[in-house]
Amino acid sequence: MLNLIIRKWIEPYMLLETVKEHSQTEEFTFDGSNKAILKQHFLKQLRESKGFGLYMKNVNKFYLFNTNENVKDIVTKEFELTENDYEVTEDEHKPFDMVDSGEAEASIITY
Repeated sequence: MLNLIIRKWIEPYMLLETVKEHSQTEEFTFDGSNKAILKQHFLKQLRESKGFGLYMKNVNKFYLFNTNENVKDIVTKEFELTENDYEVTEDEHKPFDMVDSGEAEASIITY
């Protein structure tokens, strides 16, 4: 599992539309009462798929994309991200924690 945690501000709509150009999307909309349950369902679906997930700040959704393309390369090139703009981690929880705490704008999650 390698996750891309994006710290640089990116317009959420632009990030989502850029990623959608390369894949079909399934959305998991949550609120405070069902976030933990939907997160577990989302991670289970992600493990079973050959795609990747997207989680963004201030958007109450988990996105699941089905594609074999290297979305990390697409996003880093499209938004001209430098090594200071993102972090790569194998930690399963850090991408969610950093977005929730406001330390990151978005996370791309892969298995």
